[in-house]
Amino acid sequence: MFSRETYVGRRAELKRLVGSGVILLFGNNEAPKNYPANAYFPFRQDSSFVYYFGQHRDGLVGVIDIDNDRETLIGDDIDIEDIVWYGSVDCVADLAAQVGVGNSAPMSQLRQICQDAIAAHRTVHFLPPYRHDTKIQIMDLLAIHPAEQKQRASMPLIRAVVKMRSTKEPQEIEAIERACDVGYQMHTTAQRLIRPGVTERYVGGQVDGIANSLANGNSFATIFSQHGEIMHGCPSDAPLEEGRLALCDAGCELDDYCSDHTRTMPVGGKFTQRQLEIYSIVEECHDYVLDVARPGVKYMDVHFAVCRRMTERLKELGLMRGDVDEAVRAGAHAMFLPHGLGHMMGMDVHDMEGLDQTNVGFDEETRPNLEQFGTNCLRMGRRLQEGFVVTDEPGIYFIPALIDDWRASGHCKDFLNFERLETYKDFGGIRIEDDLLITSDGCRFLGHERIPYHPKDIERN
Repeated sequence: MFSRETYVGRRAELKRLVGSGVILLFGNNEAPKNYPANAYFPFRQDSSFVYYFGQHRDGLVGVIDIDNDRETLIGDDIDIEDIVWYGSVDCVADLAAQVGVGNSAPMSQLRQICQDAIAAHRTVHFLPPYRHDTKIQIMDLLAIHPAEQKQRASMPLIRAVVKMRSTKEPQEIEAIERACDVGYQMHTTAQRLIRPGVTERYVGGQVDGIANSLANGNSFATIFSQHGEIMHGCPSDAPLEEGRLALCDAGCELDDYCSDHTRTMPVGGKFTQRQLEIYSIVEECHDYVLDVARPGVKYMDVHFAVCRRMTERLKELGLMRGDVDEAVRAGAHAMFLPHGLGHMMGMDVHDMEGLDQTNVGFDEETRPNLEQFGTNCLRMGRRLQEGFVVTDEPGIYFIPALIDDWRASGHCKDFLNFERLETYKDFGGIRIEDDLLITSDGCRFLGHERIPYHPKDIERN
């Protein structure tokens, strides 16, 4: 938790940006895993609720009455049964006082607050819900069916939250750096363990153990696989094999903020020549972002600059052909890079994605292209600003089913050498990812120590 003044100031700015009405910010409830008493652990609070109200207890709702300048923390105090099992916690009134909220009330009063606002024809603002219990709660309070809630969510509130959470305060940047430092421990642990015969599940489990031991757990489910061409490949029981590549995409949450890194390593300790050729292209594209990302530049333009660089290098290997700009316009590069260069990161590893990626990564000036394969997965395209944190994660993947599909249809056949692509179907995939802070005059990677990714450093480990 940051200082009391932090949350007071954030709510004041939120009121200024939204202008009028009543804001409801729903905290999360406990989520049962397979029966009521066996909940997912540790409890994860809603990020926007934490951003404005700072508290991590379940069963809370923050109410901000803008017109009457009245803030209320809604929630029920725990009873003796809960104290027996979970220990004592602060009462809701004390939780409110800790973050500068002047009023508290039991959950039973929330319905009356909403009914009074509706009766007075006042706007009740809420964010798009993503948990089913919250959707039911909104339906009970506001008589809006869950199927309609995303469309009925408040755009003024969404825009205000995105505006505020996109630009990270110095204390937030420090928190992300601390998470990145744990990420360093996670990935260097994986690098030490990768050797023939060790299973994917074992390495992935050790990576998770670091996150659980040094942080509040993972920021997302760890991706560790010899099938790097599968974007979200989870660890299997398969033993690591000499000559293959192992891709590790993992991060942690610490003090409410995330890290997200990816490294790809040769199982036997040395890259083959073919692996090194592809790896060096991804490495070059990853580092190239440092030269072009800065305030005022669209991240979409950074993405396509990387795509052109990648296409040039793949042409040199005979995997692509034709005019580079025409190939990128046609989307031929998406054979190898079917996702965007990166995404916003902060309290959520895909920061604020629950508010709809179009609202977070784009704006009136920069709109997403949802029609072209690959480009439709670009999560961040808008102009960069000082204080933004985005991921830089280029990759090259050889996906056998995609190669077959495009070859059969003749898609981008003028720019792709399908005969040569056939010989790479057993390659897998490579991705290198770091977390990038946009500074006043450029950008820098976050984390006090860089996870090894240059070939000589990986092979030395």
